[in-house]
Amino acid sequence: MGRELTQVAPGVWMAQAETWTSLTTLVVADDGACLLVDPGITVAEVEELADEIHIRGWHVEAAFATHTHWDHVLWSARLGHVPRWATPTAAEAQVGSRDADLAKADATAPGHDRDLFGRLTALPDDAVAVPWSGPRALVVAHRAHAPGHAALVLPDSGVLVAGDMLSDVEIPLLDVDAADPAGDYHDGLHRLEAAVTRYAVTAVVPGHGHLGGPRELARRFVVDRVYLRALVTGQDAGDPRLAEPWLAQAHEGPLRAVRAVSPE
Repeated sequence: MGRELTQVAPGVWMAQAETWTSLTTLVVADDGACLLVDPGITVAEVEELADEIHIRGWHVEAAFATHTHWDHVLWSARLGHVPRWATPTAAEAQVGSRDADLAKADATAPGHDRDLFGRLTALPDDAVAVPWSGPRALVVAHRAHAPGHAALVLPDSGVLVAGDMLSDVEIPLLDVDAADPAGDYHDGLHRLEAAVTRYAVTAVVPGHGHLGGPRELARRFVVDRVYLRALVTGQDAGDPRLAEPWLAQAHEGPLRAVRAVSPE
């Protein structure tokens, strides 16, 4: 049995996982070659994704990990032995965090192939796009959320594959170990918004949440900036996403980190 896919735009599909409303993106060329972004989450879901790719007569030519958190570096041998690209910073970070990330994966989605977990290949330092034969997938690197995080812009289809940014269900989750977590996040939003404008993006696929059209994409930039402003100023953002208990708890870490950078 295959996995349900939703078409985002011509040649762009996504699959939604049960855990954290996680989204996997597939960019499909005319010949069936696929660029697979952030496959997840459970073993069954990844295997069903491999089934669906086979059923449709597609084949994975390359993959991309938007960042190195455990739920974005999963793999199955049935997806093929292909380069799994990431930014150089992300690929380097994964080497250092792999054991800890494996433990997190085992706790939430046990049973993944440990030998294939997190085996990322660094993009060339001067790469502006993912190396593959299909539609252009331009890399927008930044430091928000995690070291070496990157989104992909698909200019031929007007889609932004945002990684763990611009979610409708999650607050901005800052990298609390960074020197300037809020500043990095602001910069990340700026880079993404500039790419959206430059390439006339009309749809966003976040790492967690739901597909957004042009108005929703614009709204997400606004509400994320409101949240960040409130975080820095110590005000209540009134963000409805904080009604989720785990996000209310996750909010405390960035709050402490931002106060450490900008003490009152």
